[in-house]
Amino acid sequence: MNDIKLITFDLDDTFWDIEPVIIKAEMETRHWLEEKVGIVEWGSMKDLLSIRKELIIKNPILEWDISLLRKEIYRDKLKNIITDDLEREKIVEESYRIFIDKRHDVIFYEGVFDSIKELSKHYKLGVLTNGNADIYKFEIGKFFDFSISSVDVKSNKPDEPHFSKALDNYENISYGEVLHIGDDRTNDIYGAHVLGINTLWFNRKNENWDLEIPEPKQFCDWNNFLHLIKDEYESK
Repeated sequence: MNDIKLITFDLDDTFWDIEPVIIKAEMETRHWLEEKVGIVEWGSMKDLLSIRKELIIKNPILEWDISLLRKEIYRDKLKNIITDDLEREKIVEESYRIFIDKRHDVIFYEGVFDSIKELSKHYKLGVLTNGNADIYKFEIGKFFDFSISSVDVKSNKPDEPHFSKALDNYENISYGEVLHIGDDRTNDIYGAHVLGINTLWFNRKNENWDLEIPEPKQFCDWNNFLHLIKDEYESK
C-alpha cells in the first residue's frame, strides 16, 4: 500500500504518558489553590466522578469541552468558600491557567520527535485529540499541518467529526488515503476503521485486542515506527 497521503495522530498516551502528568498538574493546582483560599474539600475519586456526571447532565457541552468542565468543577468546589462571584471567577480562571500549563509538562516517548520530523517530509500530518493539549506549544508542532480537538468539532472520537474535519482542506484526499495512529482501541482504531481509514494501534503495554473488528497492525516502540511505515505503506 503506497496511497497514504495524510497521517493523523492522537496525543495523550500516544505521544506521551498522560496519567502522571495529569496527577502532578492536579496536585500542584490544588496546592496553589489551597494556599489562596484555605482547605478545599476535594472528596474521593468517586465523588469527583459523581460531580462530573451531574455537571454534564446539566450542561451536555461539558461532555466534549473538558476545559470548561474543569472550570465548572473548580466553581463547584469554591462556591461555599468564596461568596463574591467576581472573586470566585478570578480564582477559577487562575487555577485553570496553572493546571493547563502543568498539563503540558509532558515527556515525549523516545523516538516520537524524530519519527514525526521524518514523516513530515513525505506526508501531510495532523492531530486528532479528545483532550486539551495544544501540539503547537511544543517544538514538534511545526511539523503538523493542523490540529483538531473536541472543542473544534463539538464531539468526541470515535464519532466521525474529528475525522471528517481532517479532510476539510484536502479535496483530493479520501478516507482510504488516510492513516490514523492512536492508543485507544475504540476512540482511535474503531472510530477510524468504520470510516474506511487505515489504522495503526500504538499498543505500548502489549494489551490484547478485544474488539469485534479485525485486529490492526500495531507497534509498542516509537523507535521502530518508521520501519513499520516503510514496510507496510511504502514497500508495496
